Amino acid sequence: MPPRLTSLPQRYLILTLVALLTSGFVLTSLLSYYASRSSLRDNIVNTELPLTSDTVYSEIQKDLVRPVLISSMMSRDTFMRDWVMAGERDPQQMTRYLQEVMSHYGAYTAFFVSDKTLTYYQAKGVLKKVGAREPRDAWYFRVRDMQTPYEINVDVDMANHDALTIFINYKVFDYQDRFIGAAGVGLTVNAVVKLIEDYEQRYQRRVYFVDRQGRVVLTGAQGGPLGAHSGQRLDALPDMHNLITLMPTPKTGSYEYAAQDKKHYLNVRFIPELDWYLFVDKREDSALGDLRQSLYLNLLICLLVTALVLALLKRVINRYQRRLEVLATRDMLTDLPNRRGFDLLASQAISEAERDTQPLAALLLDLDHFKQLNDNHGHLGGDEVLKGFAQVLRDSLRHSDILCRWGGEEFIVLLRATPGADALQIAEKIRRRTEEYAFTYAGKSLKITTSVGVTGLQANDTLHSLLNRADHALYRAKQSGRNCVRSELPQSHYE
Repeated sequence: MPPRLTSLPQRYLILTLVALLTSGFVLTSLLSYYASRSSLRDNIVNTELPLTSDTVYSEIQKDLVRPVLISSMMSRDTFMRDWVMAGERDPQQMTRYLQEVMSHYGAYTAFFVSDKTLTYYQAKGVLKKVGAREPRDAWYFRVRDMQTPYEINVDVDMANHDALTIFINYKVFDYQDRFIGAAGVGLTVNAVVKLIEDYEQRYQRRVYFVDRQGRVVLTGAQGGPLGAHSGQRLDALPDMHNLITLMPTPKTGSYEYAAQDKKHYLNVRFIPELDWYLFVDKREDSALGDLRQSLYLNLLICLLVTALVLALLKRVINRYQRRLEVLATRDMLTDLPNRRGFDLLASQAISEAERDTQPLAALLLDLDHFKQLNDNHGHLGGDEVLKGFAQVLRDSLRHSDILCRWGGEEFIVLLRATPGADALQIAEKIRRRTEEYAFTYAGKSLKITTSVGVTGLQANDTLHSLLNRADHALYRAKQSGRNCVRSELPQSHYE
């Protein structure tokens, strides 16, 4: 593993940056402390509230982008579409698929509703049949008729004791772009509520969400404006009636209003992913009653922003470190996994094959007379042949197969869900394409052949024993005159 980046210049750079940020924020805080009430008011309206709004919005985006991507992937999944088009014969297959989505991606729930049978599949099994007359199923028929590919809405999850859940409902189409159902995932709103409460406590301001009709949809534990809870309309609150009259539907911007003889500053921001408005509300007396309190608040912002910068720097360094670790598992010449990378991928592939009782084939390939080619055309010519051969392998294999440069002119391929007979056909295809391929270097056309050893996974096999049989088969291919395929394929319960 590459060494961690802990050099002194980097530490000095980080410390200098932190010192500059801290000094700048402290100076700004001191100036704000001695500023007039009008200046502080402008700061609240134009800086503090939008900053809080932006931060909350960023957190909401972070929690929503990943579930949207997962739902999009589900809607284009060939298994799901093929399973529906094949007649939905085995519901347990869909259940296992949804369970895998939940466990692999950490989703709160995962679902699919078939348009043909109106069956609601969930990770726990078949949940129900949706009906057009059932109010709780109205979401599905709304999704079926909408023009956009997906929606995000908040609803109760019947499969999880009616827990309030943010659902990403994605339309699913067959290969002729005909609607065949809706799929997606859900995430609990508890994290969002906790986020709201955290910001309300930290910044002494009220944070809540309102829909296009002016109804409060999500608040912290203390409720929204004047203690309003989910479902209440803002225009039904006497002290906010004049404000709502000025904007019949919420509009992005900054506003001022009076409630219970207290002046409030309000920032409104539209969140397109949720089709909601984010309201950030601060009372004037809490902001202007004590300028010293404002100083402490600014110092707190200083610490938070500095911590955020440190976190971002750490994230960048960690990402760079992970990139170095990835490079350590790749062959620089062919951009294929090297031995270290192959060991990780192969162990996982063997475990999956044993778990799912699927066949797994191994191909060990060696370029014939490669040393002679190097002697005749130089190592640069040999490198071009190696890169070209790697591309021949890529073009001959599926994305799910594992391809590795084992070292020198040797390569290894693991074929997932491939019985021995199919593996032999693939090996022969690779051998034939290599023989026919013209590798170009310095204006010359170079020809080369390959010998291939083929074997298959047996019960109680290890990676070592699997590759040892493939090596024996490759040795036989070399002894047979090269440019041929030989196999050691004993009967296995995986075939």
